[in-house]
Amino acid sequence: MSTSIYKTTAQVTFFSTVEKSLSFVYRIILSRAIGAEGLGIYQIALSVFAVFLTMASSGVPITVSRLITKQNALGNTAGRSAVVTAGIVSTLIFTVPVCLIIFFGQKFFGFLFSDARCLNVFLIILPGLILTSIYSVMRGAFWGDRQFMPYSLIELAEDALMVVLGSILAFGAADAADGARRAGMAVFISYVFSFAVSLVWYFRKGGRLVNPKAQIKPLLSASLPVTAMRTSTSLLNSLVAVLMPFLLVKMCNMTDSEAVSLYGVAAGMAVPILFIPSSLIGSIAVVLAPELSENYYKNRTELLKADVERSLKSAALIAFLLIPLLFAAGGAAGEVLFSDKLSGEMVEKSCAMLLPMCISMITGTVLNSMNREKATLINYFAGAAAMIACLAALTPLIGVYSYVAGLAASYVITAALNMRLLKKLCPGMKYKGYFMRAAVACVLSCTFGRLLGGILENFFPPVACLFAGGAATALFTGVTFLAFRTYSLTPAIVYIKGRLEVLRTARLKKKSKKTM
Repeated sequence: MSTSIYKTTAQVTFFSTVEKSLSFVYRIILSRAIGAEGLGIYQIALSVFAVFLTMASSGVPITVSRLITKQNALGNTAGRSAVVTAGIVSTLIFTVPVCLIIFFGQKFFGFLFSDARCLNVFLIILPGLILTSIYSVMRGAFWGDRQFMPYSLIELAEDALMVVLGSILAFGAADAADGARRAGMAVFISYVFSFAVSLVWYFRKGGRLVNPKAQIKPLLSASLPVTAMRTSTSLLNSLVAVLMPFLLVKMCNMTDSEAVSLYGVAAGMAVPILFIPSSLIGSIAVVLAPELSENYYKNRTELLKADVERSLKSAALIAFLLIPLLFAAGGAAGEVLFSDKLSGEMVEKSCAMLLPMCISMITGTVLNSMNREKATLINYFAGAAAMIACLAALTPLIGVYSYVAGLAASYVITAALNMRLLKKLCPGMKYKGYFMRAAVACVLSCTFGRLLGGILENFFPPVACLFAGGAATALFTGVTFLAFRTYSLTPAIVYIKGRLEVLRTARLKKKSKKTM
């Protein structure tokens, strides 16, 4: 990986981390402002909206990015504009009719929700389906042209706007349902913002809308399998949002309110903590996807294999570094952040799923960049089947924990199948020794973190355990992983030295001008 890619990855990761941190803080604010019940209503409405958004445009960004990379490799400027126009047309064909049908026939769509209050929140967000689908095309154009800075800034600004508006509105809510509606308003306004800014930037940088006829078929052919996979993910999440409370009521003798609240704890508190690595994996995927596609289309076999190896090692490192932190401080995090002990317990008991989750995410992106969208779709369905089976079989036994058990099972199966295909496409990949070293370092760090946490909790409150124990565990983990040669500080040192040299040269030039 070149220095420029390290720099770009670090840049995108920084903005993505800030963005995800804002989202995480926002969930904490919402959980306190509208409670677990309000958070559950909001989460269910968003999960259904996500289904339609995924159906409209989820496969578009990565496909637009890959096709633009291909057109750039061919030197076809007009083809790049045609790809973007084809993406916009394809999303509008779906989103405009869907919004009109649902809005004017809303009384027929109550069956989508287990709680009627969720429909009101969904209708507030619904017009944003058109706007954010178009923005997804712009996002793919940014990726394909490697304009990562504007993409990162727009994403961050969108999230910041939602957090500020949502926080202000939520604390004035009359009840849980009103709070969920106000949170929905903030989501819609943030979609308007990202849509407007991305279009202005695209046209300002010379982007055009041209006849998309030549690119419609390639775009649909490549994007439909990705869209189908991600639509299935959203459908699965939506199904779980309806099925999980239903199963808790029927199999665990809970009331509707208790079941929705418990689902809110799992999906709105515990799972977001477990999904922290997704932002880091997403940053790596965004930067490497164009690079992988270019090497694939130009038949640079050795460079492609090297990039795949680095992608796998990066994903594994992220997972192994975070597992000790969540294993040691997850319980305290749940109590401090959400004032909910159960959410922390779920994080501690489920953090091992981070490894298959990260591998599944990165291998999916790698395979899609290599024109293997149909294969990743099939692999996903195998994992989804395991998810549903876990819910049906385990809910009577372990209650809401069947949700995270199902997630873990789906990621294990998808990761295993994706890895099997990657080995065939890139024979001779070397990563097993790296994985073993990282696993040993992870076990040692988990042991240290748990022992330290057990000592601290006898003398200090959860806040002190979280920050002191988390900091000590992070330091021990970083040193241990460095000792096991799982990462190197050389790229960062080289970059910092380069920046210092640039600053030193600039100062010398400034001094020489003053003395003249």
